[in-house]
Amino acid sequence: MKVAGLGFRRNTSVASLRDALDAAGGSDGLAAVATVSDKADAAALKALAQQLGIPIRGIPAETLAEIKTATQSEFIKARFGTGSVAEAAAIAAAGRGARLISARTASQDRMAIAAIAEGDGE
Repeated sequence: MKVAGLGFRRNTSVASLRDALDAAGGSDGLAAVATVSDKADAAALKALAQQLGIPIRGIPAETLAEIKTATQSEFIKARFGTGSVAEAAAIAAAGRGARLISARTASQDRMAIAAIAEGDGE
């Protein structure tokens, strides 16, 4: 199962999320999008998921904190305990054996970050 993890500012737009996702490799073959649970209800994320016809998976912050990521943001590490919300969410949601197939990439306006992982979905 292929999942896009998304990290973003609360006031981001669908265009920013889509730009980050496109930079990470696009939406082809995605089974879900994932982010930290407290942002899973963001309007822009809901709109993107609806456009793509895929579900949103909210991942608890404490689960994200346990995941080692390929890239590291000191700001995100201090806030969430992981180096990248996007990478950690993608890995967590993709299931057992998940591996990152696209490290985090930012939208041009820096309002959103996306990463893509693939796993067995369990």
